Amino acid sequence: MFTQLQSGQKARKLSILHPKSKLCSKFLTILWEEGYILGYKVSPLNPLMFEIFLKYYKEKSVINKITAISKPSRRIYVSIDELWKLNNGLGLVILSTSKGILSDKESKKLNVGGEIFCVIR
Repeated sequence: MFTQLQSGQKARKLSILHPKSKLCSKFLTILWEEGYILGYKVSPLNPLMFEIFLKYYKEKSVINKITAISKPSRRIYVSIDELWKLNNGLGLVILSTSKGILSDKESKKLNVGGEIFCVIR
């Protein structure tokens, strides 16, 4: 999904299609709440796909780069103390915690650490 979002933004598409799953739904909800996409919905043409509406600001894409941090071969975990030390100006950090998939802001509010999923700039 990371690659599809980046490619869609570079190609200046208004929306992209991605297969529907619970994990993608949670990830897209965080992106929408943080203002990185305009929204998403189940595609009217294919109910097994999400239609994701991409966001642009002054002719530039809002999502410049998505970096996957934790991979199956190498898991990266952070405690809540390490999360506070991360530079907030870098962008949005998405974590997989015991409370579910959360942004760095939400995990700080709930005082939980977890596995770093990705960083969005």
